[in-house]
Amino acid sequence: MARVYNFSAGPACLPEEVLKQAAEEMLDYQGTGMSVMEMSHRSKAFDKIIKDAEADLRELMGIPENYKVLFLQGGATQQFAAIPMNLMQNKVADYIVSGSWSKKAFKEAKLYGKANLLASSEDENFSYVPDVDAIEVSEDADYVYICQNETIYGTVYHKLPDTKGKPLVADVSSCFLSEPINVEDYGLIYGGVQKNVGPAGCTIVIVREDLIREGVIPETPSIMRYKTQADADSLSNTPPCYAIYICGLVFKWIKAQGGLEGMKKLNEEKAALLYDFLDNSKLFKGTARKEDRSIMNVPFVTGDAELDALFVAEAKKAGIESIKGHRSVGGMRASIYNAMPMEGVKALVEFMKEFEIKNK
Repeated sequence: MARVYNFSAGPACLPEEVLKQAAEEMLDYQGTGMSVMEMSHRSKAFDKIIKDAEADLRELMGIPENYKVLFLQGGATQQFAAIPMNLMQNKVADYIVSGSWSKKAFKEAKLYGKANLLASSEDENFSYVPDVDAIEVSEDADYVYICQNETIYGTVYHKLPDTKGKPLVADVSSCFLSEPINVEDYGLIYGGVQKNVGPAGCTIVIVREDLIREGVIPETPSIMRYKTQADADSLSNTPPCYAIYICGLVFKWIKAQGGLEGMKKLNEEKAALLYDFLDNSKLFKGTARKEDRSIMNVPFVTGDAELDALFVAEAKKAGIESIKGHRSVGGMRASIYNAMPMEGVKALVEFMKEFEIKNK
């Protein structure tokens, strides 16, 4: 069976080159006589895998020496609790809520201290990003939190908030490594890798060293303390070894594509192709405000629930997979992450054109 074009929001498509290399190394990783799935995380072979992965990630992102890179488990959702547990020194934090994921993080933070809602776009079903110029950061806040790219609603911060010197914490799960960023603009960046980087099971946290301290919440489990993991180079317990291995392969693949500048160029071209069609279509309509559109996640609707369902069913027959939108938005959503080739977006647009003609 031919491979489909997988537009899933995550777990998402991976580069075919990476999958082929992983298949070739499945039974015997570089002469070890075993799979990465089987080897000890204390072995020399895995030590090289995780160190190479970190080195390549640091090179790709230009991560300064005073930032630690942690390969963790628990998904990005676990960081909703880990962040306030580790960073709420004054028991106060500011949150900007632009979608479901930042809303859940805000709710979780309330369990550990005073979480202030600086702004929200829930009034229009998170179809836009709140005006960051209008926020007033709390003087006693330990950090300011955003979800930089909201996967469900297809919005992204094109401008970061001025945090008045407070550490900016950002969930970048669905825009990770899609374009260059200045790491020093953040105190902590984190993301689940199953969208743009690897298979489900690993979360990467990039945190400034001065923010790594003993958990300010006494009950913070040792395994969820950044200091525990940083001191052990992510090996305090058995890490998600195979996921880290795949991430390492993806990092090398991105470098071969021209790094993050190359990724940005390709991602913008793919998004432009899809958005241009949506803006000129008489049947389909994008749901995110134009100035806040993501180049990673593109939600759209026909305005007719039955027609949306027909589109999803017919698309599947045409080899276009996981195009159904999230239940809170409805309609469709095309997640066009790094590994989605331009051919996939072209195939989607061509199918949409044909569907529009048939269903005017």
